[in-house]
Amino acid sequence: QVQLVESGGGLVQAGGSLRLSCAASGRSSNTYIMGWFRQAPGKEREFVAAIVGYINNITVYNDSVKGRFTMSRDNANNMVFLQMNSLKPEDTAVYFCAAETKGSYRLESSYMYWGQGTQVTVSS
Repeated sequence: QVQLVESGGGLVQAGGSLRLSCAASGRSSNTYIMGWFRQAPGKEREFVAAIVGYINNITVYNDSVKGRFTMSRDNANNMVFLQMNSLKPEDTAVYFCAAETKGSYRLESSYMYWGQGTQVTVSS
C-alpha cells in the first residue's frame, strides 16, 4: 500500500512559477513509477509527467508542458516534485500525484495509488 500527499498548489499570475510536492509513504518511492496528472473543471484528467526509469529517472512529459515543467524525485525522502515555470491560465487545474502503473504510464487507469490533489490556479 502506498499513501500519497500533494502540496504546493496555489494562485499565481501567468508567467509565474509553482513547485508541487508529493510525499509518498508505505513503500520506497524508487520502486515504482510516479506520475503527475491534472484535471481542469469540466474536463477529463490528463497526463502531465512521469518518472519511468527506476535507476536513471527517465522523465516523460505531455507536449503541452514540455520545456516548462520539470519532474524530479528525491529517493532519500520518498518524494517527487513538479517544478512548473512559465505558467499559463490553461494550466489551471487540480494536480494529482499517482504511483504504480499496470500498463501505460500515460493512462489514468494504469495507476493504482492517488493523492487527494492540490489546486493550481493561474490568473491572466
